[in-house]
Amino acid sequence: MRHSDDREHVVQSVTSAPTSGSDDQGHRVKRYLLTMGIRVLCGALALFTDGWVRWTFVALAVILPYVAVVMANAVGPRFGDDVAPVDHVPPAALPEARAEDEDRTIHGRIIDG
Repeated sequence: MRHSDDREHVVQSVTSAPTSGSDDQGHRVKRYLLTMGIRVLCGALALFTDGWVRWTFVALAVILPYVAVVMANAVGPRFGDDVAPVDHVPPAALPEARAEDEDRTIHGRIIDG
């Protein structure tokens, strides 16, 4: 049955939607915690090493908090790509339902796979 006000509607693709704010925040928190975990590891390793290796670990332990905060504050884009229409069959191109198709029974055989 068709309505008189049926028009060709543009169907939008869900895959072109941007990442949600909560998902983006979750990724940033995980990245922050990973970076700070590496910082703690560098601090611990600086206690058990000597020479230039110790100073490398100390430098990383000092620099990594800045890097972690900058990465945690880097918010992803709030707008996705341009929303693209999905190919679809407009209602006018659909065949009319016949009276014998009203029961919508599918006939066939079951084949073991």
